Amino acid sequence: MYFIKSLFLLCLFLISSIWALAQDKFIEKAMNIHQKAITLDTHADVPIMMAKAGFDISKSHDFAKDNSQIDIPRMEKGGMDGMFFAVYVAQGERSEKGNAEAKQKALKIFEMIHAVPRNFPEKAELAVSVADIKRIHKTGKRIVLIGMENGWPIGNDLKNLDEFYNLGLRYITLSHSFNNDICDSSSDPEGGEYIGLSPFGETVVKKMNDLGMMIDISHVSDSSFYDVVRLTKTPLIATHSSCRALCNHRRNMDDAMIRTLAKNGGVIQINFVPDFIKKPAEPHEISIKALRSKMMKAETTLAEQAQIDQEMLVLKEKYKGDMPSVKDAVNHIEHVVRLVGIDHVGIGMDMDGGGELSDCKDVSEIPNITIELLKRGYSEKDILKIWGGNTMRVMKKVEDYAKKNKK
Repeated sequence: MYFIKSLFLLCLFLISSIWALAQDKFIEKAMNIHQKAITLDTHADVPIMMAKAGFDISKSHDFAKDNSQIDIPRMEKGGMDGMFFAVYVAQGERSEKGNAEAKQKALKIFEMIHAVPRNFPEKAELAVSVADIKRIHKTGKRIVLIGMENGWPIGNDLKNLDEFYNLGLRYITLSHSFNNDICDSSSDPEGGEYIGLSPFGETVVKKMNDLGMMIDISHVSDSSFYDVVRLTKTPLIATHSSCRALCNHRRNMDDAMIRTLAKNGGVIQINFVPDFIKKPAEPHEISIKALRSKMMKAETTLAEQAQIDQEMLVLKEKYKGDMPSVKDAVNHIEHVVRLVGIDHVGIGMDMDGGGELSDCKDVSEIPNITIELLKRGYSEKDILKIWGGNTMRVMKKVEDYAKKNKK
């Protein structure tokens, strides 16, 4: 009897050892793939944190203490190679004065972003092309790219597009949470104003094509999306959107839109904002909507912003059971792959702007995404496409169109 019991325990030990070894080899394989990938996130709201007094992007921060999700040390730790830093200006008064103020706010954010590679040249470098991305990746530096969330700073003057392009801007999210002079938003409480693009918006699309600037259709209304698809000569991106079929939110894209985007050659980069990934309980959803309405205001004082931040922390704690996981986010990636194939999906986490998963709270934890993809049987080639390859393909096509058009 003693011999049988000892043999049984030995077998358990051997099985657990073999399982642990297999797990170690699996994690090692995932990390090797993660290291090979050029990991690009198409929407990062870190300039919001950079604008706060005392925030230093070169120092490691603690998400639990200051709600910050992105800095250079955590990018390095997580193998986050590059991010599009968002020049975000909340929609305000659409007037000559309002437009001028929006442009000045945008220019200040451009300067904040430019200061990162200027102040830390050994750690980060600005990229304005796919060639830059690949070159900087080889150096081991972090890749800083620039996108604009909300086209309001363009005002009514296409010359501003030239100026922003020369400052390194490589995509514009045409609208944000309210309609602007370019197009209708998916979230404006007043509904559609143009039922798509405005006449000025049509000229913006054409100008962006000619410049070699990617067009981002996250946040825009469904009708605006279809208007842009009709006009554009280059593939589009949805830099931080998810799938309406899995989470019925107006900020997400339905299957018909995703199929149309794929036919256009574009990419939807999955957003990690919790209520875009998994529908929350009704009381939580109502509370989120109320809080978002405060956050969408063009002007908030530091005290008001601090109060909003505190309310968000209380809300997250109260409904922490609603928090989606990496598995839930990868479900959205997988939905796109099954619908239109591996070439049309990427990642735009919206960190520092609401993006958060229970097991991916900041950029240091992004290897969990690669691990989950590998668990589901995605190949190294697939994972490299999802993490950055698909985004770079679109960016290169946009660049090539502009070069050809200038000849």
